[in-house]
Amino acid sequence: MAAPEHPVLSIVVVIVSDTITPRAEVSHLRSCLDALAHQTNPPPMEIIVPYHEDVDGIQDLERTYPDVTFMRATGVSIASRKGGGREHHDVLRACGIRAARGKIIALLEDHARPDANWSANVVAAHRQNCAAVGGAIENGIDRPLNWAVYYCDFGKYQNPLPPGESSYASDANTSYKRQALETVRPTWQASFREVVVNGALIARGEKVILRPEVVIYQNRRDLDFVFALRERFIWGFSYAATRSALLSEPKRLVYSILSLGLPIVLLLRMGRTAWSRRAHFTKFVGALPIIVALLVSWSLGESVGYVVAHRPRS
Repeated sequence: MAAPEHPVLSIVVVIVSDTITPRAEVSHLRSCLDALAHQTNPPPMEIIVPYHEDVDGIQDLERTYPDVTFMRATGVSIASRKGGGREHHDVLRACGIRAARGKIIALLEDHARPDANWSANVVAAHRQNCAAVGGAIENGIDRPLNWAVYYCDFGKYQNPLPPGESSYASDANTSYKRQALETVRPTWQASFREVVVNGALIARGEKVILRPEVVIYQNRRDLDFVFALRERFIWGFSYAATRSALLSEPKRLVYSILSLGLPIVLLLRMGRTAWSRRAHFTKFVGALPIIVALLVSWSLGESVGYVVAHRPRS
């Protein structure tokens, strides 16, 4: 599939497998690109993979997928990255969006396996009056650990996903009209954060909608329990560090204490969603012990993040 001169759909795929390691690898990315190469009735589309220099296997993928744009990202934000963080993923998304040429710009992560009709359904969904379309996210590997990670990451996006307007959509499966993104360009020019961008669009009176037929599958192979715990701690820490830039010292301390209660709040919320959707409730119950452990790890990471994060100097 040759990249078209005037794509309708630009797909930005970010490698997120390097949260706890100094280097990233492309085993998940290869499967994602293969799924994109076998779409049913796809629109004219381009695929962009922004990456940093510490990624193993890019050269092999360039030979296998010559029509994919592999774009090495540079700059201070990427050069200073290291294992033990995830903020650079947002920087990579911004790099990919800036390079995109399509009227619609979609975001995926390397562990995503898009449904065969995903690209066609993305374009069809954007015929509605909306700025962004968030899709459904399902678990693709039937193991208790994968179900636990899935529920912690994307449980609220499982099908049957309620269609219609939403205040949220995951950057693991969201697409935007280019024109709408340009109206809020300062919010993502350097670093794309879904909450900030979606909030800015909604504040302008734009609509973010969810569509259950725009489906991807989380397909994280070779997960182990210790890795998942470490990853969850780092993600919680990173979340708190990002928020801390906007908080006073007293508020950071309060948030640090309150975050220790997150496992109870989040578990109740997940359970309510799993029960209401019904489709995988038994899988949720079977994964409960692991879910609890992952939530505790996140809350500890977030609590520590509020305490040790440093606010930028004015």
